[in-house]
Amino acid sequence: MLYLCFPPLTPAGDSKRVIEIEKFKYEIADIRDAFLTHQRTRHVDFARLRPAVTLPATFFSPGTVREHVITLQREPPAFTKYRLTTETTENLKQPSFDVWQWEPNEMLALIEHMYRELGLLEEFCISPPTIRNFLVSVQENYRNNPFHNFRHCFCVTQMMYCLIYLCRLPEKLSKKELGVLITACICHDLDHPGYNNSYQINARTELAVRYNDASPLENHHCAVGFRILANPECNIFSSLPESLFKEIRGEIILLILATDMARHSEIVDDFKKKLENFDYKNVNHLTALKMILIKACDISNEVRPSKVAEPWVDCLLEEYFNQAETEKQEGLPVAPFMDRDKVTKASAQISFIKFVLIPLFEDISQLFPQVEEALVVPLRHAREHYEQLKEAEEDMRRLAQSKSIA
Repeated sequence: MLYLCFPPLTPAGDSKRVIEIEKFKYEIADIRDAFLTHQRTRHVDFARLRPAVTLPATFFSPGTVREHVITLQREPPAFTKYRLTTETTENLKQPSFDVWQWEPNEMLALIEHMYRELGLLEEFCISPPTIRNFLVSVQENYRNNPFHNFRHCFCVTQMMYCLIYLCRLPEKLSKKELGVLITACICHDLDHPGYNNSYQINARTELAVRYNDASPLENHHCAVGFRILANPECNIFSSLPESLFKEIRGEIILLILATDMARHSEIVDDFKKKLENFDYKNVNHLTALKMILIKACDISNEVRPSKVAEPWVDCLLEEYFNQAETEKQEGLPVAPFMDRDKVTKASAQISFIKFVLIPLFEDISQLFPQVEEALVVPLRHAREHYEQLKEAEEDMRRLAQSKSIA
């Protein structure tokens, strides 16, 4: 058997990170070109670069739901050829982990390692072929959006894996609960069309109609995830009693639905009420904790080093700008933070970090003081970075204005 060691965080690894980021830049440029070429279509077909299992080769409206059966489109890679170095497995548990170094098959292998390291393969009696089939099918069902893609799925899952160790959750939660957390992260944005819930509802897409405007995307992500699990080749829970599977299914759905940012205040306020007398034996308290953890992981990029985090801002803004252009074409409301003419990277991030991220992670640090240094302090540094960037942008604008007047 041929063994290949994953690259540690070295200059060579940095080169690989740059390559992966450049790939994303080219894909984003292609998306811009596609938008200009297909201005009369309802949206840009983000999936054309690597079609997802659920997507035919034709254009669909952003809310279109596909009903056909999800099957494996390719053989799972031979993950056994990868042997992770000790350095890699330790870095995988850190919020500073460089998510840009890894190619798709390597990310699959890293997620399989998380299941193995947490004892989830034994807990759920998952065979190696089944976990690999599941992960490949998941990967195939993420579209090539600038932001909501499989690498984002990996980022969220890796941050949850990090929090499990940083917060010492195995001492507090069962392996079943850890498995729910990891699996919910993996499935949380499946088949995301690159247009948010506001667009779905305002445009009255099929998704919005199907789910009565109630978290249409999150409901769709859940549905796609369980369609994947309906395939016996991919069902990582097939060995469980029906009653336990129903329990796990309900918990995964609850967590994925919690990632709807429209519910942010509701979920955070509920968690804060339980903080003073938090009880790990109380089911409602545990549910609130798990919901807050997946929310935090979903929006955690700015916790990472700036060289890892900042490319994600560009990706997210490009996805936002594409949606805004579509909304303008269709006469729909446009959120100011999505309008290319009204927002900058600095202005967008300062508000989000100051009013959403820092308060959220400070709440978590009340229950887990050890995350203060690892998660909250980097967020404060990120806020300072974007404040300095904003000042520089304003200086440049004032200089340009003075030159034009002169």
